[in-house]
Amino acid sequence: MSAKAITEATGKDILNRHLNQHGAGAANCRFATVNADTDWSKLSADQPWLLSTPLVVKPDQLIKRRGKLGLIGVKKNFEEVKQWIGERINKDQKIGNAVGKLRNFIIEPFIPHTEAEEMYVCIYSHRSADTILFYHQGGVDIGDVDAKAVKLDVKVDSTLSLADVKTTLLKAITDASKKERIAKFIYGLYATFADLYFTYLEINPLVVTADNLYILDLAAKLDSTADFICRPKWGEIDYPPPFGRDAYPEEAYIADLDAKSGASLKLTILNRNGRIWTMVAGGGASVIYSDTICDLGGASELANYGEYSGAPSEQQTYEYAKTILNLMTSSPKHPDGKVLITGGGIANFTNVAATFQGIITALREFQPKLVEHNVSIFVRRAGPNYQEGLRRMRDFGSTLGIPLHVFGPETHMTAICGMALGKRPIPQVASVEFSTANFLLPGGQQAQADLKEANEAAGLGSALRSTTAQSIKLPPISADESDGSATTNHQQGQSNGANSSFNRKFFSNTTKAIVWGMQQRAVQSMLDFDFICRRDEPSVVAMVYPFTGDHKQKYYWGHKEILIPVYKKMSDAIHKHKEVDVMVNFASLRSAYDSTLEVLEFPQIRTVAIIAEGIPENMTRKLIVEANKKGVAIIGPATVGGVKPGCFKIGNTGGMLDNILHSKLYRPGSVAYVSRSGGMSNELNNIISKATDGVIEGIAIGGDRYPGSTFMDHILRYQSDPETKLLVLLGEVGGTEEYDVCAAIKDGRITKPLVAWCIGTCASMFTSEVQFGHAGSCANSDRETATAKNKALREAGAYVPDSFDTLGELIHHVYGELVKTGRIVPREEVPPPTVPMDYSWARELGLIRKPASFMTSICDERGQELIYAGMPISEVLNKDVGIGGVISLLWFQRCLPPYVCKFFEMCLMVTADHGPAVSGAHNTIVCARAGKDLVSSVVSGLLTIGDRFGGALDGSARQFSEAYDTNLHPMEFVNKMRKEGKLILGIGHRVKSINNPDVRVKIIKEFVLENFPQCPLLKYALEVEKITTNKKPNLILNVDGVIATAFVDMLRNSGSFTSEEAQEYINVGAINSLFVLGRSIGFIGHYMDQKRLKQGLYRHPWDDISYVIPEQYN
Repeated sequence: MSAKAITEATGKDILNRHLNQHGAGAANCRFATVNADTDWSKLSADQPWLLSTPLVVKPDQLIKRRGKLGLIGVKKNFEEVKQWIGERINKDQKIGNAVGKLRNFIIEPFIPHTEAEEMYVCIYSHRSADTILFYHQGGVDIGDVDAKAVKLDVKVDSTLSLADVKTTLLKAITDASKKERIAKFIYGLYATFADLYFTYLEINPLVVTADNLYILDLAAKLDSTADFICRPKWGEIDYPPPFGRDAYPEEAYIADLDAKSGASLKLTILNRNGRIWTMVAGGGASVIYSDTICDLGGASELANYGEYSGAPSEQQTYEYAKTILNLMTSSPKHPDGKVLITGGGIANFTNVAATFQGIITALREFQPKLVEHNVSIFVRRAGPNYQEGLRRMRDFGSTLGIPLHVFGPETHMTAICGMALGKRPIPQVASVEFSTANFLLPGGQQAQADLKEANEAAGLGSALRSTTAQSIKLPPISADESDGSATTNHQQGQSNGANSSFNRKFFSNTTKAIVWGMQQRAVQSMLDFDFICRRDEPSVVAMVYPFTGDHKQKYYWGHKEILIPVYKKMSDAIHKHKEVDVMVNFASLRSAYDSTLEVLEFPQIRTVAIIAEGIPENMTRKLIVEANKKGVAIIGPATVGGVKPGCFKIGNTGGMLDNILHSKLYRPGSVAYVSRSGGMSNELNNIISKATDGVIEGIAIGGDRYPGSTFMDHILRYQSDPETKLLVLLGEVGGTEEYDVCAAIKDGRITKPLVAWCIGTCASMFTSEVQFGHAGSCANSDRETATAKNKALREAGAYVPDSFDTLGELIHHVYGELVKTGRIVPREEVPPPTVPMDYSWARELGLIRKPASFMTSICDERGQELIYAGMPISEVLNKDVGIGGVISLLWFQRCLPPYVCKFFEMCLMVTADHGPAVSGAHNTIVCARAGKDLVSSVVSGLLTIGDRFGGALDGSARQFSEAYDTNLHPMEFVNKMRKEGKLILGIGHRVKSINNPDVRVKIIKEFVLENFPQCPLLKYALEVEKITTNKKPNLILNVDGVIATAFVDMLRNSGSFTSEEAQEYINVGAINSLFVLGRSIGFIGHYMDQKRLKQGLYRHPWDDISYVIPEQYN
């Protein structure tokens, strides 16, 4: 929901900080807030005015008409206020149908005034304007404000003037000075309203005394989607739940997940102890499932409302499912058991298998509790990769220990509600679709026949039942087959939202589009659709992406690859592709406004689809005004788009190719629909394809309060199209656009049969207000309820089913009459061309396999969380294993003991650097001074590591371990190496000696001797050192030697490796890794040091070079 109510205290705090900046001249609102945790002594100390003035006290919980309900205490002192609150706080209060506890209160100073000084002001926004209401009387007994108040509309593209306020709103105010003050207040109030993205602001009363203006009672709503613009001015906003519904921590948790995600995650707890729980995918679908449950008598047992949509990740879906399952299994058991309805429409782009995997993980975690609470689970879903998702769910269900029934798109979307509530039989044959894209999977033919037979026996087959009570009366054929001229005449001069930009066909099989945003999957989906529609050329001719330079992107056109140009600037794309008249805008909610305004400057663009959800309403309204001026049609925002079968589709509309083929969207039918919901548009494609000859056009106008185009815009377009024979409207609770449709049916602008249903009928059955998945789906009056709109549509002459459950049946019935009367002549099916399946998708579906190019066994980044050798990165950090622990996981694929990890870290510390003179550091410094980058400089140093510098660890380990393993006495080993003329690697130092020992060696040696369970090779090396230092004092065991021998002792004696594994690590050169990693730290330090010191190019001095030139050339 975009328009969200705020508490009176929050509203007054915002006005205190901003109202008078616009010259309103109002007194600051003094107030104090109180709840159960309030320290009264501290409150009075912080706000001493509470002790010295008469007070007013009232609950601050979005309760309307508090005065009428006796919920305002007036002219009380501080002690009386404490008593008044004490008598009511945390006590049940019934208001209308809602029962809740009073928890939050606001205390204000009493403002002495007369009734004549009370006035009423209200500002609210709607599609085309902001309306200011003013009445010169206010207070509790104001009565019907709409009938009494003076009204002034401020059009979206206009500004408010003081003169307008005085002449229109303040006619009843005769005192010139008073009128001036009130006018300035209203002017400033409106400026604050617009600047801070309020959507509703009511003050009743506004008290106007001789010396000041006081805001007494206030109710307000903010456009929450404008948070990214207004947070610095708003501050942190807490949106309270409606009265009668407590705020649960689980709701706050899901809201936080939603805020951090590009997906949509919503949860409202309706009845904590209810037995019917839902986990529904899709904003529109979630409302329909709630409707159906309530229609079937489950309203009192419905525990929650919620939805997940917009392609949430597996981890996000897991968190969402876990939250619901925790709520479900922590409430008291129900004697009839509980049901979980995991439903959804046909997804456009959400990977069903991935989201189901998240749900399965949560179900597995809660399995014992689900059994304990006798839970039955009903699943229905479709969309990308749904076959794999349903298969996984079925396989898991066989091990769960409770009933789990799984269905796909062959089952009506809400059929599982009737099954869950015992109103409909549960089919015994697994409901499996056997095709993927245009591939028929093995064994599918017979299985499909069996399934169809079983479904027909259960009443779920494609032969839809005609149970509606409404008779089918069709208008004369002549009116239906008109050329649309009558409709066009009706459209001229209308004020209901239909405009000239809609008096045309939007899409054809030659439509060309530009896509804003690097949406490769959506573009490929559009091209695949073009190909199966047998278009001659791709519909997408260019893309715009301002974050890269101009380049080309590779896509598939059927079997071959093509290049589509990507431009940094919109102007370049437009000027180079004059044939384009559609833009599909995938810009984010923050940039969609600016990018759309930019494209409206180019006259060749006639249609813009805005996909982003969450664009602030003021911005959307300005876009609508600007588009109307330019004669441009806008589809969206918050939409998946639309589809013209056989011609063009917007972005991800229609979902995957398999669903497009199932729904026969590759060729036109006879039925045109308009819907708010993008997810439900896909479900309508499915329903219409089964009930009729298919869709001719379908548009999802978007779920925001102010979509760029209205139902009427599209319905009148369909009415004037002679190829369209049947209209379908899927409306919803909230708004009044459906009444424009009613009027058009009555006055003859709509003559074609219209099947309509408004979702959200369950809203009236809830005791408190529920905001459904779409921003616009909230009724602000009885007229905006789905029930009222369905009734009005039926009375106007539309065909309205009894519920969404029977929508397909009614469409089928009306279609049957159209066929029977000859208005529709079904055409012979033409199979679409085959489109090769993308390799990545075919592999995910398990249709193909190929050898992997790489194998890895140490790290996996594919899931929600990075995994090191089986340990999630969060666990790595929480266990504080350190860099030694990370080395143990990534190098050795196991958690090694703490002393080993400490040994690794000590080795890194002592090998990190040994001054600038050694070869590696010297090379790094020379490179850095030559202006090379960090990587090049460090690599030049690393390349010097070998047997002569730093890389003796592996050689030392091999020499000492071979000698020890063959039982050579240390003296025999020394003599053998001398006889072979080989140096003993790990013995000897240029500077250090027995008399000047290397402290690094001493530290590591002492740690190993003290902490390692056994260290025979190190002790052997120390015996060798005794022999070599007798010959020469600097032939000591050096850092390489001590690390190498201790490393071998760790491999052999820590208990973590087999003898074969230990030897393999020695053979592959793993021991040098510690020196390479450690010394990299020092090399980076030398690089940064040279850059910090701004050292110039290094040139070696001549006097340090011995020039030995052959004499004959001298």
